[in-house]
Amino acid sequence: MRILMLSWEYPPRVIGGLAQHVAEISRALVQEGNEVKVITAYDEHSPAWEEDEGVEVYRVPPYHGRPLNFLSWVHQLNFSMLEKGVQLCRQEDFDLVHAHDWLVAYAARALKHIFHLPLIATIHATEYGRNGGLHNDEQRYISDVEWWLTYESWRVICCSQYMREELERVFQLPGDKIRVIYNGIRPQAFQVSGKDPAVRDRYAAPGEKILFFIGRLVREKGVQVLLEALPLLRDRFPVRLVVAGKGPYEEELHRLARQLGVDGQVAFAGFVDDYTRNQLYAQAEVAVFPSLYEPFGLVALEAMAAGTPVVVGNCGGFMETVQQGVNGLRAAVGDPVDLARQISLLLEDRELAAKIARRALADVEEKFSWTILARQTEALYRKVVFSPEARRWRRELAPSPPQAGEGRPFMESAPAPPSRYEREEKVPVS
Repeated sequence: MRILMLSWEYPPRVIGGLAQHVAEISRALVQEGNEVKVITAYDEHSPAWEEDEGVEVYRVPPYHGRPLNFLSWVHQLNFSMLEKGVQLCRQEDFDLVHAHDWLVAYAARALKHIFHLPLIATIHATEYGRNGGLHNDEQRYISDVEWWLTYESWRVICCSQYMREELERVFQLPGDKIRVIYNGIRPQAFQVSGKDPAVRDRYAAPGEKILFFIGRLVREKGVQVLLEALPLLRDRFPVRLVVAGKGPYEEELHRLARQLGVDGQVAFAGFVDDYTRNQLYAQAEVAVFPSLYEPFGLVALEAMAAGTPVVVGNCGGFMETVQQGVNGLRAAVGDPVDLARQISLLLEDRELAAKIARRALADVEEKFSWTILARQTEALYRKVVFSPEARRWRRELAPSPPQAGEGRPFMESAPAPPSRYEREEKVPVS
């Protein structure tokens, strides 16, 4: 199949877990014999076009001028994505468009109607879930665009049963329109052949036990809970918390560490490269991800693949991937006392930690292979593309076939659906 993928981030531009997901599923789809082209945002350290393990990656800059703000940047990015998408669609016949999250909704929806391509969307998280509700006009706007993308999509993929329930509840999305396909992992990408003492010396003193967190520094990742747990741990263990990642909550975390008097036990590493990340996984006693909201939690699989025991927040997708006392430990959400208790169990009982780490690695290799997940994704593609509804839609609505070399012509766009705040009935399946 020929797939056109839209994503606002793609390695080496990595803001969160979405970038790695899009890269891995695209590579795995290519390995299964499909053709995948990805349109993504420009990155000054990467070429405008490259081939990544068979995936063709096109990077486009914001359309024109300097964006006024983040939403302005999103709109300009969509103009550029649409321009590149039209160019590619006129060069060859794609079977479908696959959009990842609301930031590419405008371009994806336009390509769907211009070229009569079925649209699949993956919703990695919702604005409602990230913020525990919608509290201002910008959040309500983003949520409405998310709903609109699910409305326009023929099918919607999410990464956990938890996210399925959230989509049904928040967007009133029909269950038969949703398909749960877990995130995956490439274990060897997070494993090291030996430990590099220079990396450890950079972040921790000899004898200190490393606790490792990596992720975007936003409130819902719960790093503040981990900081609050540190005073309960340092009296019993010589611990050093290494926090890797950047984000809008970083300044608040620095302030909280000083306020709690634990800034001497915390190393804020900022963005780290893959080598450093893997060394920190390998040299950490425990990887800790105390999320308050987590649609899936790919970082837990990364730690499992690296052979590092994990403690996670008892929420969202973590509840489907981490079994308490079997392949990891779970702490009550937002509770620093319970978080310290779960970490202490692994620091005290290294036999338990090793047993959990061995089982976690086995689970990662058996359950979360990108090859398996790519086959599930391709099966959904085929179900949509070759459905009677898709055949009828393209036959009845498409104009007469283009002449050789012309590609598909432009189509008049279908009318916009009603706002989800105005409608009362369920959205259609396609």
